[in-house]
This record gives sequence, structure tokens and C-alpha cells, in this order.
Amino acid sequence: MSTTREEAWRKLADHQDRTLADLFAEDPLRVEKLSARLELGTGGILFDFAKTHLTEDLLAGFETLAEACDLAEMRRRLFAGEVVNPTENRAAEHSALRGVGKETSVEEAAALRERMRLLVGAIHEGDLGEVKHLIHIGIGGSALGPALAVDALARDLALVDVHVVSNIDGVALEQAFAACDPATTLIAVASKTFTTIETMTNATSALRWLEENGVADPSGRVIALTAYPEKAVEWGVDETRILPFAESVGGRYSLWSSIGFPVAVAIGWEDFEAMLAGAAAVDEHFRDTDGRANLPLLAAFADLYYSRLRGCETRAVFAYDERLDLLPDYLQQLEMESNGKSVTVEGEPAGPTAPITWGGVGTDAQHAVFQLLHQGTHLVPIDFIASIAPGDDLDPAHHRILLMNCFAQGAALMAGKHSDDPARRYPGNRPSTTILVDDLDAATLGALIAFHEHRTFANAVMMGINPFDQFGVELGKDIARKIEQGGEGFDASTEALLEAAGLGG
Repeated sequence: MSTTREEAWRKLADHQDRTLADLFAEDPLRVEKLSARLELGTGGILFDFAKTHLTEDLLAGFETLAEACDLAEMRRRLFAGEVVNPTENRAAEHSALRGVGKETSVEEAAALRERMRLLVGAIHEGDLGEVKHLIHIGIGGSALGPALAVDALARDLALVDVHVVSNIDGVALEQAFAACDPATTLIAVASKTFTTIETMTNATSALRWLEENGVADPSGRVIALTAYPEKAVEWGVDETRILPFAESVGGRYSLWSSIGFPVAVAIGWEDFEAMLAGAAAVDEHFRDTDGRANLPLLAAFADLYYSRLRGCETRAVFAYDERLDLLPDYLQQLEMESNGKSVTVEGEPAGPTAPITWGGVGTDAQHAVFQLLHQGTHLVPIDFIASIAPGDDLDPAHHRILLMNCFAQGAALMAGKHSDDPARRYPGNRPSTTILVDDLDAATLGALIAFHEHRTFANAVMMGINPFDQFGVELGKDIARKIEQGGEGFDASTEALLEAAGLGG
């Protein structure tokens, strides 16, 4: 007789908490059992979960939970291009953009990618005139993914200088203008619907900037990235400058589509394809591997242990690599917009769902927030991410000290330190996972992002929620539109703020 989801959770809740020190003392093979490498061809990634509180009993219990939640079937639907977003009756076909998914969707994505390749090639070859700068305008997933990839991969070798602008605050757009020559600048407008108010307002201002600075045909300098090309045509973009993507691709999963155009422009087509290939390697691993050997699923087991069984309300990510400065921001949207839900797909209360994702860059964070992590009252599971190969050409001492600090923090959080002085006492027994890449290249970055996508999906399935809708972002937008239209009837505090800002009716 099969186990139900509720029964699996009840059995997991009966676990006995053990200290990390005890777990290591009792099992000399713990590191071997809870770490694994994912090979990517030219390099790989080591995942070390040994410093989490996962035990053999917990792992078996979570595998039972995954079976009870029919994770294998949900995974099959994901890659088959079937409906996995029931509230909007949609598939989620981001993996097809990387060549892993329903055959017709993979073929369609390849055709759209070829269209983008030709345009990127034309830009690099000078067919659109001299292009030194690209201002990429989007918001949410249309901006966070490109910003992360450009920052990580094109700091010193950008073929075109790319500036990603998302904020409606005009200061952000003016900053991009100040760094660019309008005569050699293209504008990419990224919006799935081509109606997003922040994006379209920024795009209009960018066109005005080009016109005011003597560009004869501002509209001819615009590249549209959208799932609704007809909207871009209506807005005035030439059909040859529109790069469509499938409507079944959600914004926070869209980096692999034409939303990745600024990445390809910055790093070149070969590296952009390598980023997709790295992600595809993770797709295949997630699709073809069962149980705890499946690395995104194993990560989800740890996530659910801390959020559901230990009551942890946050999860921290610290990249010991300056090139991954934007990774915590990217993961905030991916995880919190996907799994920040309160009801199951059946509409029932879901219990604790996504923790708050936050983080920063080491070693800066050590001198800012690690006091709380070591001696505070909150239990915060941590992911450390680092690269064996340095990203700089300076004295190797820089990178050696960086890695030593990364590994030392994980060790210190686990071991703690006793002192007769309470102020100098470290309780220890604080969990962490370490993700160690051979080198941070395009394939590795693609793999890291895809790993977190599938980790997020696995978490959602085992919580019984839908990770692909995001209705929670709409209410604030609706009220903002009401304010813009001169609506009334807000609470007294909001009315007073509108009046103070000169926005009152």
C-alpha cells in the first residue's frame, strides 16, 4: 500500500535531531555519501551536503515523500511540455530552450535561436553600423538573468558594453545614458507581453534620448525581445529586429530564450551556446536520475528539512566569487516568486513554503552579517559557492585567502567553540552546503542556474504547490494603476502619503 503525502510528512516529523559533530563521528563515510560531482565536459561542480543534518533515515523518508508526491510523474510532465502550471493551464518549457524537452518545442526553440544567432552575428560583424553599447531594458526575470550572466562572464572581455536597466527610477536609466554614446548604442526592450509599464516607460525615454542626441532613426536602433511580436510591431519595432520566444516560457526562466540576447551580444555566440549546454547537462541529470543521487532533489531534501522540520524561515547564499555578486538577487526571485505561496494546487493551506532567500559575497559578508550566523538566535542554512580557479590574474595569495575563508566559515559554523565567557561562546551545529566549481565559465554558470531551477521545482512538488504562477505580484500593480487613474478610497495612511508627495486627487 502506497504512502500518502501526509503520512510521509508525519513520519519525517518524527525524526530525532542529531548534532553535526555526532553525525560525522558516527559515520566515517559521511562525506563520500553526501557529496558528488556533476561533470560538464571541460570541468565540473562538486556538491557537498555533508555539513547538513541529513541522515540515512531522513533521506529515505524524503525519497518516500517524493514518491508520494509523484515527483517522477511531475518531472515527466515538465520535460514532455505538458501542463505543470494548472492555475494558468500552461506548460513550463524553459528546458526545451536548451535542447531538452518535447521534440516540437525543442525544434521551435532552435529555429528562434538561429534567428537570434544571425542578428547577434550581424551586430558583431558591423552590419548594423558601429555598435559599442547595448542598453537592455526589462524588469524581473527579463533583467535579473541577463544582468547576472553579463556580470559573471563579461567583466573584462565584453564584445559590446551592456547595461541592464530595470528600475523605473529615472536615475537608473540616466546612469546608463551617461556611460553610452547614443551614436553607437542599441536598445533592447525585453517584455514578454510588451506592455509592462516600467519597461515600456523606460523604453520610451530611451528612444527620446536617442532622438535628442541626433540619432536619425531611433526606432531602428531597437531590438524587441517578446512572446508577443505583434505588440512590438504596433509599438514601432521593425519585424527584422524582433526576437520572439515561446509563451510557455516564464519570465524568471527566460534567460535561455531571446531574453539572453544581451548575454550573447556581450560574450559571443559560442559562449552563449556553452551556457545553454551547461544547463542542458543538469536537465539531463535531473530528468534521468532518481532519489538522493539526483542533486537538485537532494538539495530540495535539505531545504525542506530546514524549512519544514526545523522551522527555518530564511536560507542564505554566499558566493565567494565577485563575479557571482548578483547570484543571491537572481535566486531571490527564482525561489521566492516561484514558491512563495500559501496554498496547494488543490487550494488547501500549504504549511510553511519558501524560506526567505538572501545573501551576499564573501569575504565582505563575513564582516557584515556572519556575527548573526555564528552567535545569533536564528538557525540559517547556508550555501557557499566558490571556484577553484581564480577569476583574476593577481598574486595567487588573493584567491588562496578567499578559498581558505570560504572553507573556514563552513567549518566554524559546524564546529563552534566552547568558552567559559558566554560572549565568546560559539554554539556550532550550524549547517551549510558547499558548491565548488572547477572554474566559473559559461557552461558552469548555466549549470548552476539550471540546478537551482530544478531544485525550486522539486521543492514545489513535495510541498504540493504550483511554482509557475505569481499572482502575488499583481495586487500592488493594480493599486498603482488605480492611483495613476486618480482613484480614491485608499486607507488613511496611503491617502496622506499621496497628498504629501503631490499625488493626491
